[in-house]
Amino acid sequence: MSHLLQQAKELQEQLTEWRRGLHVNPETGFEEYETSKFVQNKLIEFGYQPQVIAKTGVVAIAEGKQEGETVGLRADMDALPIQDEKETTYASSVEGKAHLCGHDGHTTMLLGAAKLLKDNPPEKGSVKLIFQPAEEGLFGAQAMIEEGVLKNPEMKAIAGLHVNPDVETGYVTCTEKEACAAADFFDLEILGSGGHAAHPHKAADSITVSAEVISSLQQVVSRQTDPLAPTVLTIGQIHGGTADNAIAPRVRIGGTVRTLDPDVRYQMEEKMERVIKGVSEAFGVTYTFNYKYFYPPLINDASLLPGLEKTVETILGPDRFSIVNPSMGGEDFSFYANEIPAIFFRLGVRNEEKDAVYPLHHPRFDLDENALPNGSAILAAWAHQQLNEY
Repeated sequence: MSHLLQQAKELQEQLTEWRRGLHVNPETGFEEYETSKFVQNKLIEFGYQPQVIAKTGVVAIAEGKQEGETVGLRADMDALPIQDEKETTYASSVEGKAHLCGHDGHTTMLLGAAKLLKDNPPEKGSVKLIFQPAEEGLFGAQAMIEEGVLKNPEMKAIAGLHVNPDVETGYVTCTEKEACAAADFFDLEILGSGGHAAHPHKAADSITVSAEVISSLQQVVSRQTDPLAPTVLTIGQIHGGTADNAIAPRVRIGGTVRTLDPDVRYQMEEKMERVIKGVSEAFGVTYTFNYKYFYPPLINDASLLPGLEKTVETILGPDRFSIVNPSMGGEDFSFYANEIPAIFFRLGVRNEEKDAVYPLHHPRFDLDENALPNGSAILAAWAHQQLNEY
């Protein structure tokens, strides 16, 4: 067993305590005030001098024995606006908010890595520890970048992880190139004219037109997009009508588009509006369409992949690392990857005996806390390994 993993396992009780404390007290994007204070206090306890940026974000530097390059480690801290349905002693105490995407685990593991790096400083160079707010749809990474997280000192590379409840504890997965899809969203309103349900010819039925639009939009993916360029178009919301005997004058539709290919990404808005316009004009209604570009695709730097694989083998042993297909989920770590070389990997946290089997964002999501030392040790070891290459 590597000395870093051994030391991380000795922190198991503390890591579990930290993670459960965060889990009981979840805070959503840019409201992570208590979480931020907790992180700052722990870093100060370890001997760091943390700084606050982007409202609730925290940054600290782990100095090496000699001057050199800097690499970064990032963890997100925010919770989700979802009710926790777990029956555990550490279930969320906040109504309608919970850590159901594992960010409490990410924060805990980076704190563990901070302790390991303080006790085992790199021979040369430094490690920037980045505790980021607001990953869940509020552009926390972009805010951190705008406030200078990539500077003073500049980083040669950055790593981030995400827990994966589909992979058993003790294993790590990564992609060769694309890790996560671009995540974009749209709002559409079909504007007809209302009337009595018994006299549809005297109205313009926004509900039936909406049905045609929704059906036709699926052909943008199935018939107008290269099948070798993974693309998802999902309608997530439909709101229209207030009475059973009346024709609805308007319908509001919301959804998301996920793409891996940047060229395909920037074609989707035009293709969708062409379909919406054609169907609307054919049935005599109008529309408003608002397409919102959110997170870009997350692209791993291929040059960092061998170093991560070597790190995982050192920490967890042979045959614990595997290459997998990209996820069509979005991840704002992509903003860092757009600026500097980056690697994003997934840490197995599944344990059926502990009921840690539910998917991310599920009301009963939980993780195997025995995976926490693994994450801390891998993050710290990757930083050591990467700095040794410069």
